[in-house]
Amino acid sequence: MANINLAKAKKQRNDEFYTQYKDIQKEISAYLEFDPNTFRGKTVLLPCDDPEWSNFTKFFAQNFQNFGLKKLISTSYAIESKNNKKGAQLSLLEQESPKFDPAKTITKGKIYILSDDQNGDGKIDVDDLKWDYLNGDGDFMSDEVKKLRDEADIIVTNPPFSLFHEYLAWVIESGKQFIMIANKNSVTYKDVFPHVKENKIWSGRTAWAGGLWFETKNPDDVDKVIDGINMKNVSSVWLTNIDHGRRHQHIPLMSMADNLKFSKHKDIKGKKSYDKYDNYDAIEVRFYDAIPNDFEGAMGVAITFLDKYSPEQFEIVGATESEGKGFSNGLWDEKSKVAQPLIKGKRVYKRIFIKHKKGS
Repeated sequence: MANINLAKAKKQRNDEFYTQYKDIQKEISAYLEFDPNTFRGKTVLLPCDDPEWSNFTKFFAQNFQNFGLKKLISTSYAIESKNNKKGAQLSLLEQESPKFDPAKTITKGKIYILSDDQNGDGKIDVDDLKWDYLNGDGDFMSDEVKKLRDEADIIVTNPPFSLFHEYLAWVIESGKQFIMIANKNSVTYKDVFPHVKENKIWSGRTAWAGGLWFETKNPDDVDKVIDGINMKNVSSVWLTNIDHGRRHQHIPLMSMADNLKFSKHKDIKGKKSYDKYDNYDAIEVRFYDAIPNDFEGAMGVAITFLDKYSPEQFEIVGATESEGKGFSNGLWDEKSKVAQPLIKGKRVYKRIFIKHKKGS
């Protein structure tokens, strides 16, 4: 269901999904626990945000001094350029300002900047945000927003799902640190997986199970109402290139013999051996806690393994590719056109292929 939701969003360009404050707080806290100076003296850019509706802007603005930020920049997209024009709402911050222009608000994007105490109350927070209209519509691909990207040290946002590939390329091109939300299957895309394999992109702190709940502005696409707010569950995860403690925690594992004898998983316990793929020399390991600690070859694991992955314990050696073609990465040959591994003639869902790191 959740993957269908993402496909629907891409098809209809329904990108109005708003991240919950508590989810942002939970994720960002992990980076600060690992390094309290993660954001200190840094300029943070939120390139797809409006402080009236976005919890990203609210969160970083409220924690501006706690994090030791140098500057916070948020940009939002012009109403006329949004798919959901009928549901578009004007910001009170904008309407109550002498700068408000009903013509510009339709066609121009907006920029919000926080860098100092504007109202003289002795603190820097969301009440000190300054705003203005951009020259263009606020598209992150525009030269105007690219200049802001180049000024920033860290880029954080929940990007439009329909523009994920373009957004990722835009971020990678910048060479900056980033924290972003993406759909789970994106880690096997041909423009994403090489970065995962090379430890240039990894999972954020939040566990992958269950997806994320977002506020939706589309009344026709609601999974449930929570505290009067229309919510949608989407199969999405956090991706980043900023270090955090979880990715250095080793998974406690048993030997293959002990797994076959004692595993809590009925698909493994009592069997004579692990299943092997018909079309590749690797074993199938459906459950991360059943990875044998004494197997030296390649092992196929679910993509959800990535939220448990430690580069000191394992190396990633390959993956099946989500878009229906063989993935050339040293394991799957483009010529063979093998999109998914087979076990006894049956296809197995998308897999990441790993090996134990020598000496781990």
